[in-house]
Amino acid sequence: MTNPVTQAATLLKEHRESIDRLDAILVYTLGERFKHTQAVGKLKAEHDLPPSDPSREAAQIARLEDLAKEADLDPDFAKAFLNFIIQEVIRHHKKHQK
Repeated sequence: MTNPVTQAATLLKEHRESIDRLDAILVYTLGERFKHTQAVGKLKAEHDLPPSDPSREAAQIARLEDLAKEADLDPDFAKAFLNFIIQEVIRHHKKHQK
């Protein structure tokens, strides 16, 4: 019979390994996303387009809230996270316009 403490330690190790892999996926995914937003910022600067697009941002927030609900993720957290990303994107776009 397996010792419950040993079994719990094994499960904890497996969960942590999975979390570590998911953290890596998140970091690489954000890196890839910001490569594209950098390209968008340069394109907007080259064509004198505004750094902010409120209608797209609102649509993206609504889309992410729906995805969060489907993924059983707190929609308020998802919205706050996307707002953070949007602010970073706008900051980068403004930087390219200078």
